[in-house]
Amino acid sequence: MKNKIRELRKALGLSQEELAKQCGVSRQTVNAIENNKYDPTLALAFQLAGALDTTVDALFLGGEKRTG
Repeated sequence: MKNKIRELRKALGLSQEELAKQCGVSRQTVNAIENNKYDPTLALAFQLAGALDTTVDALFLGGEKRTG
């Protein structure tokens, strides 16, 4: 699942380690999610979105509205 985690994390000046600590996971987990090698649980998705000051939709779906 494509995501904007790396982009938003860097914009906030956070390291993978710092983001991982805020979300209670390992740096390797953050890295795997950023590289689309691991899909986070719904709970972790909400934690990531909160830490990155965005919504889950914007983080994982690009914030695009679907039509039809």
